[in-house]
Amino acid sequence: MNNHSKGLLITLIGVLFVVPDSIMVRLISSDPMVTAFWRSLTAGTFVAIFVLLTMRNNVMKTITQMGRAGWIYCVLIGTTSPAFVLAVQNTSVANVVLIFASMPVFSALLSFLILSERPSRQLLLTSCFVFVGLAIIGLGSSGGTTAHWIGDLWAVYIVIAFSTALTLLRRQKHISMLPAIPIGYIGAACVMFWFIDPFETVATDGALYLLHGVLIAVSTCGLTLGPRYISATEVSLLILLESVFAPILAWLLLSEIPAQSTIIGGFFILSALIVYNIIIIQRRI
Repeated sequence: MNNHSKGLLITLIGVLFVVPDSIMVRLISSDPMVTAFWRSLTAGTFVAIFVLLTMRNNVMKTITQMGRAGWIYCVLIGTTSPAFVLAVQNTSVANVVLIFASMPVFSALLSFLILSERPSRQLLLTSCFVFVGLAIIGLGSSGGTTAHWIGDLWAVYIVIAFSTALTLLRRQKHISMLPAIPIGYIGAACVMFWFIDPFETVATDGALYLLHGVLIAVSTCGLTLGPRYISATEVSLLILLESVFAPILAWLLLSEIPAQSTIIGGFFILSALIVYNIIIIQRRI
């Protein structure tokens, strides 16, 4: 298997393992912050074991080379775990994953602000359609349905945090940022520990906590390692699969039907991104 095929396979595994993430949050009956604590701790622990087994003596060297950008990356990644739980608990699964689909646009805009990379006309036009879709989703969210603007805002924060983290990651191309992930996750768990009772629901939800951690760990490693071997366009197209599969899974397992505004807004976002990525691929052929 060549590097390109390996990259596609690893990234695809990462995407497929992240699809049930929002479903797991709904199935766990604990307080949101307790769920976030165990999500961060278990995933961080599993990723840390993977890092120690694969990088061995290079772990400490890599951590010392991360610099300020690396530690900001840790903080951003750490905060996305509780933010994700709050997003899923306060709005529909479809809203969350469709808002996540807008990440390539936010990444491009932040690359312009941080790295001074000028976006293309096609990307600017795509951004307009994506923001229209986000506005439709936001306007359709109300407290009377499974979708609510508070959860939507948390999802937008996650997109901005991840996009910023990925932009910083590009500034640190010379080192692997994989060791930063368990630092961020476990660090977030340590902070949350002082504000919750994490052991109250271990007896009832312990197995789900463990399974949730495994899913996040595998998806995080896959989405960190896989993109090193394939183009950003291919990564974007694969990640869009989550926006399709997660709402279907929520419908099958939770009987959660997306609102009309979510379907219309999602159509704007996914269509714009798919067309943009197809244009990029055709130009490279």
